[in-house]
Amino acid sequence: MSADRQVSGLEVKGFIPNTMLDWEGMLASTVFLPRCNFRCPYCQNPDLVLHPERLETVPFSVIREYMRERAGWIEGVCITGGEPCLHKGLPDFCSALKAEGVGVKLDTNGSLPEMLAGLISDGLVDYVAMDVKAPLEPSAYRLVSGNGQHNLLDRVRESIEIIRESGTPHEFRTTVVPMMHGPGEIERIAEYLRGEERYILQYFSPRETIDPRFSKLKPFTEEDMLIMLEKARVFIPGAITRGAPAGMDQ
Repeated sequence: MSADRQVSGLEVKGFIPNTMLDWEGMLASTVFLPRCNFRCPYCQNPDLVLHPERLETVPFSVIREYMRERAGWIEGVCITGGEPCLHKGLPDFCSALKAEGVGVKLDTNGSLPEMLAGLISDGLVDYVAMDVKAPLEPSAYRLVSGNGQHNLLDRVRESIEIIRESGTPHEFRTTVVPMMHGPGEIERIAEYLRGEERYILQYFSPRETIDPRFSKLKPFTEEDMLIMLEKARVFIPGAITRGAPAGMDQ
């Protein structure tokens, strides 16, 4: 079966050929898969989530050819979205990438533990980055994720445990958004993740968002973020921040 045939039915809606930001310590490419089961109001990929039909589809043959032309240079591919685990063709897609000799990093919101567990057990992902959107409390998670599924928190918790018990290199991360997060929220997330080596507080950067009001928010200052980082480090000493917007006031 050809690689193109393997990934039929899975549409890539964005491709960044070179990045050193999406997989720390790696020269990687990033692919974007459409659709998401969350509606985070601050999400900065509104067309990818709400209107993927507006975006050009990147054939897998283009990605594969790029990998082959730069064999030995591109070390991995980051699969992000949207929510990649929504796609039944994701295992074949990961397998096709690994057949090109590159590692695979998966970004996920953790709401689909069955797909996640299968990818890990089959050795199809080399690194997992899971977003923990809010404290694992029904009202908080519903507010931040825009998902009111009754068993959502059970599924998120299951994904966290799958990742933690797998031995697969990973990180947990929270995008810290004004009006939704503060020191108390970060403290409760970190307490749940106690014992982890990598927990990352990501700066919110105002751009086009699903809820237009969030595009006008001023991000937290460095001082704000450091206060929250100290709360996180009580439980996760290796916690860090990432992604301070260029030129922000501090």
